Amino acid sequence: MNVEDLDIGDVIYAANTIIDDGSIPDGLEGEILAEAGTRGVITLIGYVEEEQARSVFLVRFEDKDMNLGSPVGCWVEDLTMEPRLIN
Repeated sequence: MNVEDLDIGDVIYAANTIIDDGSIPDGLEGEILAEAGTRGVITLIGYVEEEQARSVFLVRFEDKDMNLGSPVGCWVEDLTMEPRLIN
């Protein structure tokens, strides 16, 4: 199974640190949205109109208090199914 096989409601993790690229309404470009290894839940799966073969996942990542944040658009390569071990 891989990320593309997941569905809405499934748990996922940030594969790398996810940073606002300026596309989040009312967001701050350069702000860290999720550190690598942060757990989240998939809330929507769609595609970019210009690239219909490329999936985009809306993910709500947990904060340090385990509260879900606002949805963040992520590409498949931004996500992993395995939690990252922290040394």
